Amino acid sequence: MTNHVTIVGSLNVDTTMKVKRMPLPGETIAALSKTNAAGGKGANQAVAAARSGAETAFVGQVGDDAGGKMMINDLKNNNVDTTGIHVDDQAGTGSAAILLDESGQNSILVYGGANQQLSVKEVEDARDQIAAADFVIAQFETPQEATLRAFQIAKENGVKTILNPAPAHEINPDLLKLTDLIIPNETESAALTGIIITDETSMLMSAAKFAQMGVRNLIITVGAKGAFYCTQDGYNFIPAFKVNAVDTTAAGDTFIGALSSQLKPDMSNIEKAIVYAQRASSLAVQKLGALPSIPTYDEVVAASKNN
Repeated sequence: MTNHVTIVGSLNVDTTMKVKRMPLPGETIAALSKTNAAGGKGANQAVAAARSGAETAFVGQVGDDAGGKMMINDLKNNNVDTTGIHVDDQAGTGSAAILLDESGQNSILVYGGANQQLSVKEVEDARDQIAAADFVIAQFETPQEATLRAFQIAKENGVKTILNPAPAHEINPDLLKLTDLIIPNETESAALTGIIITDETSMLMSAAKFAQMGVRNLIITVGAKGAFYCTQDGYNFIPAFKVNAVDTTAAGDTFIGALSSQLKPDMSNIEKAIVYAQRASSLAVQKLGALPSIPTYDEVVAASKNN
């Protein structure tokens, strides 16, 4: 059965500059190369879901500019339904400036632009795409008011909700109560719960804290180490695949999008879905760029057979 996934999120044009090392404060260094590509957490997650076989729709906003046209075309070319994307004639399309060093680590500056103008109205206009989904996914690169309305519509229609609280900041408690699955990385988890992730005990404490806030299903991604999950049916830590990372920009987004393509709405196959998502993420970090690095279902399956 094919999953239907609707993403409510951000669309950014990424400019990546490769550097030997990160500059120190006040220091000017030469960039080794510069590339432009479609990105944004929302777009990355949508493309990851679509390339892994999910029927994918997008709810978001771009500016009336060349970057906006590029974003819509790139999503269409990846079989993402873009009818829920509005064009804002006031704000420019979101953008990100990414510094990428030789070890594959990055620092990112994000300009929200039209992403920050996404409102309840645009979400209401996309009610049909939200109601028809198996999963609705949102992040924090668009306003929480829009996400809250999207999750309300989802719950009214029996749709499961996935929240990626990135970048981490204060969350509306009502939004957490409407979240079926929350997927932070270890830094975001600590920012939201106050519990530093060091071992399994701290992860279980974090799961208990999120449950107190209203979210009963949790996945914490821990970079190259793997991912911890905790649901009402159990918990486990699943190690990541060992690879040589070139660019980690879209690692977490690839994980979430790929996961949503495979996860059953009742989450009964969560461990199997996490393994698939980790394989997809391990392939993404071996290539440059956000969208260009995201693998297809066939590529993930082929990599699984080769290892």
